[in-house]
Amino acid sequence: MFFCSIYRTCALYIFLSTNMYTHVMEKDFGGWNERKKLLQARTIPQFVHEREIWWCSFGMNIGDEEDGKNNLFERPALVIRKFNRSVVLVAPLTTKAKSSPYYFCFTHDNTTFAVILSQLRLVSTRRLNRRIRKINSTLFSEIKKKIIDVVITP
Repeated sequence: MFFCSIYRTCALYIFLSTNMYTHVMEKDFGGWNERKKLLQARTIPQFVHEREIWWCSFGMNIGDEEDGKNNLFERPALVIRKFNRSVVLVAPLTTKAKSSPYYFCFTHDNTTFAVILSQLRLVSTRRLNRRIRKINSTLFSEIKKKIIDVVITP
């Protein structure tokens, strides 16, 4: 029972040189595990295309990996490459744009978004929950060029 409660809500701590612990954040790994079971059991979406933005269940992750939010552990993701019906390469999106070479900012409906270029991830299309929209091909080409600059080019 004790181990279950530790597993359900795992608190991360940093041990400081003064032998004090500082609370960093709580993550619901148990809730994410339950959500993953449901995602695994569902069918693969029929129509997923490059350039589309979807709500994607990224889950609870380790360290600086981008987490999902809310009870579905999701955040918007741009489909960069579709390999087949069940696997796509995505980049998570955020509205907390940073001035960094690892973020590509764009505006839609007077809201600034950023593609987090350093967090590209191969995911099952079972993680894709709802289609949000499709971006125009010019913007998509700019994003792909930036990905190559950041990820491929030294």
